[in-house]
Order: sequence, then C-alpha cells, then structure tokens
Amino acid sequence: MSNEQLAQPSISSMKDTIEDAELIAEALNGEMASFKTLVNRYEGEVAGVVKSMLGDSPEAMDVGQEVFIRFYESMKKFKGESALGTYLVRIAINLSLNEIKRRKKRQNVLRPLEDGRFARSVDDDHDMTEVVQHEIRQLDPDFRAVVSLRMIEGYTTEETAAILNVPMGTVLSRLFRAQKKLKTVLSKFVTS
Repeated sequence: MSNEQLAQPSISSMKDTIEDAELIAEALNGEMASFKTLVNRYEGEVAGVVKSMLGDSPEAMDVGQEVFIRFYESMKKFKGESALGTYLVRIAINLSLNEIKRRKKRQNVLRPLEDGRFARSVDDDHDMTEVVQHEIRQLDPDFRAVVSLRMIEGYTTEETAAILNVPMGTVLSRLFRAQKKLKTVLSKFVTS
C-alpha cells in the first residue's frame, strides 16, 4: 500500500463523516432522534476512554454523560475539522482530567494518601487486572491519558497526539515513561 493510499480516508470513514455532518445538521434543527443516533454511535468509544481514565465509578458515568451534554450545547461550534469521534474523545479526556483534579483535591482534604497498598498478594488474573487498572489510575494524568488512548483504546501515536493536541514526540516520551513506571511498580507482583 502506498503512502497516498494510507493518507486517504477510507470510503466508510468518509461516509461516517458525511453521515455525522447530516445528523448534526438535523439535530441542530431539533431532531432529537438524530442526536440520539450520534450518541449511540459514539457512546462506547467515549465510555472506554473515560473508564480507562477514571476506572469503573459513578464519576466515570457522570463524565461520560457530560461529554454528550457538552457536545449538544456546543454543536453549532463543531466545524468538522476533525472526526466527530476524535472531537468527543478530546472532550472526554479533558473532562476526565478535570475529575482527576477534583479527586486529588478531595483526597488531600479528606485523608492523607495511604501507604502499604501492595500488602495483599495477587492470586489470579482477575486480581492482576485490578492491580494494573489501579496502577494506571495512579499515573500522572498526562501519562494516564496517553496510556489510555494508545494502549487501552488502541489509537495510533498520531491519533493520540491529535486528540491531546501535543507533538508525537511528547506522546512517545509520556508513553515510555509511563510504561517504565508501571513496569517498576508491577514487577513487585511477578514471581520468579
């Protein structure tokens, strides 16, 4: 496949973009069914990003809903310069980062950070999955966003950079540093 072919959007993605634009226009004219179609189309993608940033929590559900509320309120401003999915994921990341800041403030006010979080042993794969998810949520929010988008949601480095509005080198650097930190922390659970 040539570079030209790789750079051109696929027919299905162009069709989705056209369909998204039509649905947005209809929603702006008051057709709620069209907006609901957009929500149904992108709610899984938004939920995945928010859950990978915030974990499975009531706040994550609230943030997921807030993404679509914010989009509905600002639909007139959406110019289609990026794909709608990318635009919604960017909103999801920003709202998730705001929630992380709120959590840190609440945590600092309510109680000091606990030591000894590695006291229990990991007995099975399910427990290890929980530990990994927990450790990802402990990363600095900028690193967590990169890990969530790149490793969990499967976006390319270029897509991740576009969503976060940072250079690709920054994405690679944050990903490397996050992986190094996770490897260090998780190595405590690996038995020889």
